[in-house]
This record gives sequence, C-alpha cells and structure tokens, in this order.
Amino acid sequence: MNSRFPGRLAVQQRVLPAYRVPFFELLAQACEGGLNLFAGLPRQGESIDSADELQFANYKLANNLHLFGGPFYLCYQKGLIPWLVDWEPDALIVEANPRYLATPSALKWMHSRGRKVIGWGLGAPPLSGPLAGFRQMRWYQFLRQFDALIAYSQRGSEEYVALGFPRTKIFVATNAVSPRPLGQPTMRPSTFNHQPVLLFVGRLQARKRVNFLLRACAAMSEVEGAGLKPRLIIVGDGPERAELVSLAKKVYPSAEFVGVRHGAELKPYFEEADLFVLPGTGGLAVHEAMSNSLPVLVAKGDGTQDDLVREENGWQVAPEDFPALVETLRMALSDVVRLREMGKESYRIVTEEINLEKMVEVFVKALNSL
Repeated sequence: MNSRFPGRLAVQQRVLPAYRVPFFELLAQACEGGLNLFAGLPRQGESIDSADELQFANYKLANNLHLFGGPFYLCYQKGLIPWLVDWEPDALIVEANPRYLATPSALKWMHSRGRKVIGWGLGAPPLSGPLAGFRQMRWYQFLRQFDALIAYSQRGSEEYVALGFPRTKIFVATNAVSPRPLGQPTMRPSTFNHQPVLLFVGRLQARKRVNFLLRACAAMSEVEGAGLKPRLIIVGDGPERAELVSLAKKVYPSAEFVGVRHGAELKPYFEEADLFVLPGTGGLAVHEAMSNSLPVLVAKGDGTQDDLVREENGWQVAPEDFPALVETLRMALSDVVRLREMGKESYRIVTEEINLEKMVEVFVKALNSL
C-alpha cells in the first residue's frame, strides 16, 4: 500500500481543536503536494481549546457565522470557495455534517473540476421525533454527494451503511489523539500501594459526571470500609471546579484536585494510577491512559469508545447509571491481577491498532482509493 498521497490535499473543519494538531501535522507529512486546512473559531462558551497555527501544513482561518443554537444550530463558513480557488486541491476532506451550510457549494466546486471529496464524521445515528423520516432522508441526500466516507468508529461506519451509503466506499479511521507509544509498557506491582488509585483527567464540566465519581467513591468506602477506599486524583480545570470541590468536601474530602497538567507533567499521575475513570461523555485522555498501560472505565458514548474499550481492557457503563458505576468500580478494584492484565491489553491496543499513525494510514488509503 502506498503510504503517501501524491497530490495536494484540502481539509475543512469547523474549528481546529488543539488536540487535532498532531494528527494534521502527521497527515500533512504524508501528502506530497502539501495540506491546507480551513477552519474557524468556536462559539463563545464552547470550551474548545483551539490552535492558531500548524508547522507542516498551511492554515487558513475561516470566518465562522454561528446561527441559532441547540438542535437548530447551523454554521456558515465564509471564504470557503475562494480558499479552494487559491489552493487548487486534488482532493478535499470535509466534516460530514449537514449543519455546515457552505459544504454543498464546496462539493459542487470540486466535482465540476473532476476532483474527489471525502466526508469525515462520527456516523449518522437513527433519528426520532418530529419529521424524523424527512430528516433521515435529508441525511441520506447529503451523504450521497460524497465519493467516500471516513468514520470515526465501526459503529459510525455501520450507521452510514444503514443509511444506504456503499460499504465499499467507507473507511474506518478509529479516533486517536496520541502517537504509537514507544518503549515498554508500564510495569505495576501485583498489589495496590496502600490503596487503589483512581485517576480522572479532563475538563471539569457537567457532561464529564465527575460528581458521580465523587459520590461513587464515597459509596464504595461506606460499604466496603477502609480496605477499598480509593485514592481519587482529579486532573483538570473548568466551569464546574468550584462546585465539585464543594461537593468533595461534603462527600469525599480526600479527593485531590491537582489542576491542569499537560505532557510530561501528566506522566507521574498516569504511572501512579491503577485505573482510569471517565464517568461522563467525551474524554480524549482515555487513549493517553491506555498508552500508559492503564485499564479504563468509561461511559458509553458516540461509538468511538467501543473500539478502544473492550472486555479485555476495561468497562463501559451508561453515562447516567450511577449504581452501575459503583458496582463496576467495586468489581474492577476487587482483582488486582486482572487489572494489571487489562492494562497490558490497553497498551497493546494503542500500540498495534489505534494510534495517530494508523489513523493517517487510513486517510491516505481512502485518498488513494479515489
């Protein structure tokens, strides 16, 4: 398989999150003609840490016009066609999202010149509620314009197939935020060091359900006694921090809020932990935790977790099921030997199957297939 794309690539994104920079830098180095990215700024209050430059790719700042909100949100990106005219790409990758109003004009511009367009997205889950049938048809009509699709997960791929998109034109680039880990997996002792250590890393916002984690630790220690009272380390900051600190004082005073940590500053916390826990949705640190040989307990989400978290390396619970979180934590911490084996499997998965290098390989394969 050709590991490089021989042409000029254009990529459209609504915004450029900082966590996506390593991926686009790596993809740019696989494009012989170069890569040019078109992305704008997030809405105020979205809590997206966006980047403003790329080292190996060109970056054109779009003028994002955010319209309406909630389920009615739409985005129009001014300047999309002039950017394409200036770059003259051989292929274009766009977010496969019908809420982005400028996308159809970009598709028409590319196709009128005999060039291909790939859609990249989470999937297309079945819709319900008012006009569900009409909205589903609109999804299908939008997707059928693409020459190929790249899905974040296997579940997303199956959702595209269910909508009628040809399976042979769908590629799965499992979502990753970290490169293939180097060196040997982290070795941990066969027993806990005084008490099991639970680690959460992420933005402190409501959807992360850190309040559930605090209450779950309290519930476990009440039932099991001091023997299973975990040490809880919470890394991160955000709008919920003050409220969570206040809650911790009431229900789990020993919880440690250590603030924001990045890169090498995070390493000691990953090494000290026995289990990584993400009780809510989202969460980019799951991949990093697995790179540090940690088993993971996460809430079920959009499908990207399905590929990362399996029975062999962790657990998935419903994001609103508090009793299930407590019971799963209790079960996880009851067998240290099993935890260590699951941590080794986490490391194998991100080394061999799911990492930035593998993700770029799929993108290049999709581009060259056209």
